[in-house]
Amino acid sequence: MQLAEGVDAQIDQIFRNLAAVAAAASSSLDDAAKITVYLVDMGNFARVNEIMAGYFKQPYPARAAVGVASLPRGALVEIEAILVLAP
Repeated sequence: MQLAEGVDAQIDQIFRNLAAVAAAASSSLDDAAKITVYLVDMGNFARVNEIMAGYFKQPYPARAAVGVASLPRGALVEIEAILVLAP
């Protein structure tokens, strides 16, 4: 799998991937309770919020942002989501 170029493209791809994983679990990003964002450059957090608004409805899930020195494969951002699934 090739890494998308640029932080905007990486953020968008991550949210599309998370939506696909949620769909595979018969869920959606609407069921996200918390997301954690790992950023090489914390200055990109505003872009995460802007792009995130296109994938999530208000009220947005709780989120945390963590500044890191580097990510695998030279990625600029990594995001994980915790979904609450119906029993």
